[in-house]
Amino acid sequence: MQLITDRAALAEYRAALRLWQGIPSIEVTRGGRIFISAYSGGHMEQIGNFAFLLASDDGGKTFSDPPVAAAVFAGGRCYDPCLWIDPRGRLWFTWSRCPEDGLYAAVCDDPDAKELSFGDPFLVGHNVMMNKPTVTRDGAWLFPIAVWNHGIRVLGPEYDDPDPHKGSFAWESRDAGETFRKLGGADVPCRHFDEHMFLELADGRLRTYVRTTYGIGAAESTDGGHTWGPGFDSGLGGPDSRFHIRRLRSGRVLLINHYEFSGRNNLTAMLSEDDGETFPYRLLLDGRAQVSYPDAVEAEDGFIYITYDRERGAFLPNLEAALSAPREILLSRITEADILAGKLVNPGSYLARIAAKLENFEGENPFLAK
Repeated sequence: MQLITDRAALAEYRAALRLWQGIPSIEVTRGGRIFISAYSGGHMEQIGNFAFLLASDDGGKTFSDPPVAAAVFAGGRCYDPCLWIDPRGRLWFTWSRCPEDGLYAAVCDDPDAKELSFGDPFLVGHNVMMNKPTVTRDGAWLFPIAVWNHGIRVLGPEYDDPDPHKGSFAWESRDAGETFRKLGGADVPCRHFDEHMFLELADGRLRTYVRTTYGIGAAESTDGGHTWGPGFDSGLGGPDSRFHIRRLRSGRVLLINHYEFSGRNNLTAMLSEDDGETFPYRLLLDGRAQVSYPDAVEAEDGFIYITYDRERGAFLPNLEAALSAPREILLSRITEADILAGKLVNPGSYLARIAAKLENFEGENPFLAK
């Protein structure tokens, strides 16, 4: 594995050589630079996948070709990247590495610098982290890392994690990411690729929200994530897809999920004023089909930046079908006032701006037999 920063080598990961793309994450620096991560490679989730970054210095109007990528050679893949800016202002670029089932990170101390510089990749834990860490009131950094129960295999059974202890775990750091230890994990019934997130409730309990076959399950911990109670249906629903939940600076809880959906459509931002019990305020972000996998961040400028993908172009039967898909990663910028009003009321807000779209494909046809 290597973190690729050489400009000549990065040309191999440019848009014209990506047949599909998806599973985005987003961060915004103190200086306003927007980063989006995603992954691609081949024609589906498979050996040979790679993760990459995109960057924008003009408020999301345009994004660069990848300034950094993560790839494994000779029979592996990098997948499910995530972005997080920690309390010190450092940008974490994380991804899972197969076949060794490791979650790796590379950290950029100054993500506003003209020339980005990342440290060497290092192992955080095992296995997959799809969503941002949570910083608790007492200063713990909790990384939501899961060991999946495979209901649908992306790869063959030989790639399953042999660890018999499977669940939606918390990995904790109390020294600003220098060291990590594995705490407890929730085992929510019918969890499916987990993709869990943590929310610290007003009374100090931790609640983990977990992707399930019926929508979103949950479990709670009263000891900082060391042990977890039984799983239960959160009642939030969903089409068995990734969601996003976080507490905003105002104290309200933001949920991005599919609402009144028929499949992965009607992606909606919602607000709760009662610690996540109800979400009466809603703003439709995108009503189209196959819009999914939201990630969000509340930036220093007061806006909430949201990314998601649309019709990734993966798992299709041939090259023509893949090329006919939109294969978009999108960006919305909204405020709490927009969600409370149910429409855009801030003149600086926008919805469904294209951050990355695949059009002309110049790569080899991955459907042809080698």
